[in-house]
Amino acid sequence: MASERQARVADRIRVLLAERLDKGLRDPRLGFVTITDVRVTGDLQHASVFYTVYGSDQERADSAEALRSATGMLRSEIGRQLGVRLTPTLEFIHDALPENAGHIEDLLREARERDAAVAGLATGAQYAGEADPYVKPREEGDDAD
Repeated sequence: MASERQARVADRIRVLLAERLDKGLRDPRLGFVTITDVRVTGDLQHASVFYTVYGSDQERADSAEALRSATGMLRSEIGRQLGVRLTPTLEFIHDALPENAGHIEDLLREARERDAAVAGLATGAQYAGEADPYVKPREEGDDAD
């Protein structure tokens, strides 16, 4: 089945790239890079490699440039070790998931703080009008006509 083969090839590419980056490239711009995911097209011709970089915005930009310049060499190594007829092209895409998760955590913390503030205001609050403002159905004995 094609999707199983895609998954196997993608996983193998992820492992090979991670091992190669762990050994290090001869590029001082490359920071602490983690390969988070690899997705391969159905025809196995293109691999999208998702990665994160631990560090500042400048370190992320430098690492992205280092990966771009090393793409050809990395693709050659992947081709030698992968054992497929045609080596897929590699496209490195910065995975913003950790930054997004941090932002979501900040938003959730802010929402909890606001909920606590509203709950604090509501503890001593009283209704502006009647306690139960909803109209109730008339009972049969309550004819005011």
